[in-house]
Amino acid sequence: MATVMLPLALGQAGGTLAQSVSPAFQDNASEAERKAGNSQANAELFYMIQQLQGEVRRLQGRVEEQRNLIDRLTKQSRDRYIDLDQRILKLSEKVSEAPATSSAGSKSAADSAETGDSGVKTRIYRQPTDKERTDYQKIQTLIHQEKNYDQAINGLYDFIDEYEEGDLTVNAYYWLGEVYLVEEQLEQARQAFTIVATRYGDHRKAPDAVYKLGVTLDRLGDKEQARGRMQTVIRDYPNTSAAELAQKYLDSNNG
Repeated sequence: MATVMLPLALGQAGGTLAQSVSPAFQDNASEAERKAGNSQANAELFYMIQQLQGEVRRLQGRVEEQRNLIDRLTKQSRDRYIDLDQRILKLSEKVSEAPATSSAGSKSAADSAETGDSGVKTRIYRQPTDKERTDYQKIQTLIHQEKNYDQAINGLYDFIDEYEEGDLTVNAYYWLGEVYLVEEQLEQARQAFTIVATRYGDHRKAPDAVYKLGVTLDRLGDKEQARGRMQTVIRDYPNTSAAELAQKYLDSNNG
C-alpha cells in the first residue's frame, strides 16, 4: 500500500510544481514580447520623426530658395528702374545738345507710311535684321497672345540692351510703356513713353507715345500736364489717330 501511495504522491507533487512554474515562464515570455513590441514601435516612431525632420529641412530649403529668388527679382527690377531713369537723363541731355533730326524728306520706308501727314521731319532708322524681327515677334506674342506681361517686360529690356538703336528699338521702348501701363506701374510707364516722346519724336510711334504719356499723367493725377501732352499731339501730329484720341480726351475733360 505504501508502495502504491508513494508514486501517487510524487505525481501530485510534480503536477503542482509544474503548475506553479508554468505561469512564471509565461509572464517572462509576455514581458519579453512587450519589450520587443515597444522596441519596434520606438524604432518606427524614430524613423517617422527622422523622415518628418528631413521633410521640414527640405521645405525650409525651398522657402529659402523662393525668398532668394524674390530678393533677386526685386533687386533686378529696382536696378532696371534706376537704369531706365539714367537712360532718360542721358537721352534728355542728347536732345538738348543736338536734336536728333535729319533734313526734310529723309524718311525710311517704314516711317513714310505712318508719319507722312504729321509734318514732323524724320530720320532714317536702322532696319532690323531677321533675328531681330524674330526676337521682337516673340515679345509681341507674350504681350498680345499669352498676356505674360512680366516675361514681356524682361524680354523688352533684353531686346533694348542687345540691339543698337534702330526702328524696332523705339518700338520696344513704346511697348515697355504699354505693358507697364497695363500693369498699373504708372511711373515706369511714364518714363518709357517719355523716352519715345523726347528722343524719337520723328518716329512713327511718337504720336501714340505722346498720347499715352498724357493718359499716364492723367492716371497719376497730373491733369494739367496730361492736357498739355494732348495738345502737343494735336499740334505736332495732326491727321493721326493719336490726335483724334487726344481731341476726344480734351473734349471730355473740358468740364
